[in-house]
Amino acid sequence: MENDKKLKVTFCSGAGTVTGANFLIEGNGKKFLVDCGLIQGEKVADDLNWEKFPYDVPSIDILFITHGHIDHIGRIPKLISEGFKGRIVSTIPTKEITDIMLADTAHFLSRDEEHGLAEIYTAENIKKAIDSWDTLEYGQKLNIDHGFQFSFKDSGHILGSGMLEIIYNNKKIVFTGDLGNSPSPLLRDTEKITDADYLFMESCYGDRNHEDRDTRKKKLQQIIQENYDRKGTLMIPVFSLERTQELLYEIDTLIENKIIPHMSIFLDSPLAIKLTAVYEKYEKYFNPTALRIIKGGDDVFDFIGLKMTEDTEESKAILHAPDPKIIMAGSGMSNGGRILHHEKNYLPYANNTILLIGYQSVGTLGRSIENGAKKIRIMGEDIHIKANVEMISGYSGHKDSDHLVSFVEDTAKTVKKVFLLMGEPKASMFLAQKLQDNLGVHTHVPLAGESVEIDC
Repeated sequence: MENDKKLKVTFCSGAGTVTGANFLIEGNGKKFLVDCGLIQGEKVADDLNWEKFPYDVPSIDILFITHGHIDHIGRIPKLISEGFKGRIVSTIPTKEITDIMLADTAHFLSRDEEHGLAEIYTAENIKKAIDSWDTLEYGQKLNIDHGFQFSFKDSGHILGSGMLEIIYNNKKIVFTGDLGNSPSPLLRDTEKITDADYLFMESCYGDRNHEDRDTRKKKLQQIIQENYDRKGTLMIPVFSLERTQELLYEIDTLIENKIIPHMSIFLDSPLAIKLTAVYEKYEKYFNPTALRIIKGGDDVFDFIGLKMTEDTEESKAILHAPDPKIIMAGSGMSNGGRILHHEKNYLPYANNTILLIGYQSVGTLGRSIENGAKKIRIMGEDIHIKANVEMISGYSGHKDSDHLVSFVEDTAKTVKKVFLLMGEPKASMFLAQKLQDNLGVHTHVPLAGESVEIDC
């Protein structure tokens, strides 16, 4: 750009929707991307993903990754296939998580012959990405030619998740990625931002609040106990990353303290099992309470009754395991994965329960169940829902409306504008008004494809 005191930010995707984070920053002869995620809705990957990127891919200098969820990393192989030659930068755990997540995604997407994804989601492209990957610890500075400095702060969302801080011309620009629902059972709280000039912030739950941590734990205990008393099957569609590990930790606590009875509990997700091993490897990133429990000898990811079913035959055998039992399986929005087989088997019976513990995107099977559908279609069959449907929003990995406002309040005196991303329009607009009314900060809810200039 001609004026090196301005930066141009383009919301390539991830604006007006919760998924598909991909933002382009241009200034002073440099080009940076923040995240490169899959756009998700009714399908694991929307057809929009396979359109050409709206920028010259080979000219991108660095791709910064805020965290390892697939809606922030899922199009990295496509970026490689379109000629990306730059560096990728994230925290240390995010690199390892991404390697696992992309391999899993490639296994699924490479079957898509219509879009030729077998040539994009290859082991070679994933290896190219990982080989070009550099890592930073939280707070470590990365200085780039032309006056840019980058670093990550802990967002508390998932293991290794980071808010990207950019210093340019003595101005601070922050891309939050996803902000954690602190306090977390496992992770440290979201670090405060107190001196941002511009804030590019998620708004997934901008229009609603969660139950508090004590309420959600009591509700989980109650739902497990009621399912046990009914001698039913409790299905929990889980996101393999973070939500699974939080649940394991909380169920471990309930069992260790003899608050719930022993029963068979299945973690039926090869991906979640691999990611849980990464959590065990990087426990130094946990909060002090979790670390104290672990150092006291409690393996928080293993307890009486837990069975990790990695192969397909073990998964199929769950059907014959006696009730009562609990099945945790992906995907978290019921738009793929092993949970579909369990929903097909157990939703038609009134003694069973399905527990939804995370955000359910518009168009997903999970959203239909959440909205009270009495009949859904799974793998070509009509399935009547007679099982109990329960929801605990407190297990969301995202900050709720009030806590998003509190997050902005810490930097309200310095921030010139807050851009609200990664939310459905009604959530983003509600939060924009709330921030203006409560804090007097200027806000903007951009559209996908829109560009803005910020003064630095």
